[in-house]
Amino acid sequence: MRRLQINHVTVYQYAETVTLQPHKLLLRPREGKDIRIESAKLTILPAHHLQWQRDVYDNAVAWASFTDPAKRLSIDSRLILQHYDDQPLDFLVADYAVRYPFQYDPAERVDLGPYLSTLFEQDRPLLGLWLQQFWQIGQVVETYLLLEWINKAIATGFSYQQREEPGVQTPATTLAKSSGSCRDFATLFIESCHHLGLAARFVSGYLSPTQAPGATHAWSEVYLPGAGWKGFDSVSGNVVGNDHIAVAVTRHPESVPPVAGSFLAATTQSPIMSVMVEVAEIPL
Repeated sequence: MRRLQINHVTVYQYAETVTLQPHKLLLRPREGKDIRIESAKLTILPAHHLQWQRDVYDNAVAWASFTDPAKRLSIDSRLILQHYDDQPLDFLVADYAVRYPFQYDPAERVDLGPYLSTLFEQDRPLLGLWLQQFWQIGQVVETYLLLEWINKAIATGFSYQQREEPGVQTPATTLAKSSGSCRDFATLFIESCHHLGLAARFVSGYLSPTQAPGATHAWSEVYLPGAGWKGFDSVSGNVVGNDHIAVAVTRHPESVPPVAGSFLAATTQSPIMSVMVEVAEIPL
């Protein structure tokens, strides 16, 4: 078990006094058998009303509605949690899914439908060509080994770079550039799984230790019958363990930024944004 402290501060400095529209915040980690939150404090300025909800993925969503105009918006999240996933490779896949290709159980396939759908249909031909180095029609391979090959190929064959631009690169763009951010790598891995008929989803969260100053992290999860949703980090090439803290899961990688909102102003000048993320281990 590890005890971790997470500090995540986002500040927007506006060129003039603005009217802040409601902001959607995805900052609270997903609790479960592996993660337990000891304490959580969310400090937001200016004056606001905060409402907590659960979305369709069971992510904890905070909606901040602001009561006063402001020239500065500060969102400060401080968390302490316990992480118990010390043995990420200790899982068993159902017998029928140990080897690929396999078909999901029809009852599960109904629920997995959204996680099987291709996100970038135009990239399928190029993606199919790239995947032929790992599997071709007629071959039988261990399912986990296939996923590991793809995950490690992205981690070792592509250059990681932190990108400040919103959104994600398409798989074709990442393949062409041989580079991308963590969310770009996760998108490529997820679409590779979709092409192979495997259910996969996008995960946004934190990495301990923090990978880059001011950065959150992103990875993928694949549904393996018997084992459930298993995480794969295509930056490190490793299976996700107690160094990864999931905050939000989603079908589409562009739908879960930590902070999302808008403002009304007389001019169109963009605010100056600064982000600080620190993840530190607390000695037991």
